Amino acid sequence: MIEGISAVTLGTHEMGRAVLFYRALGFEVLHGGEEASFTSFRAGTSYLNLIAQPAERRWSWWGRVILYVADVDELYRRALAAGFEPATVPRDAAWGERYFHLVDPDGHELSFARPLPSASI
Repeated sequence: MIEGISAVTLGTHEMGRAVLFYRALGFEVLHGGEEASFTSFRAGTSYLNLIAQPAERRWSWWGRVILYVADVDELYRRALAAGFEPATVPRDAAWGERYFHLVDPDGHELSFARPLPSASI
């Protein structure tokens, strides 16, 4: 039986730029950093990893990572303050979550979400 997701690993063409992006959103670096070829961030009880990829390695839309956060609107304001341009504004979804989307510097789509108080997902 599957118990959960331990980590998601995303490719990056510029580790320094990617690390700065995730740090600005509040991710804590556990291993690696701006000069490393592999970086691991804490994401609650799981991990978000970055792995350096050569410039010729390209990807197109692959899906989205959905991360639960304590306060969707606060993280949205933090993203704006850092100069990022979220793809959507925070909104309540019919499926019972408040969320917004943000694309990282390498084109990976991130969704920051929180269950609505009245939702039973």
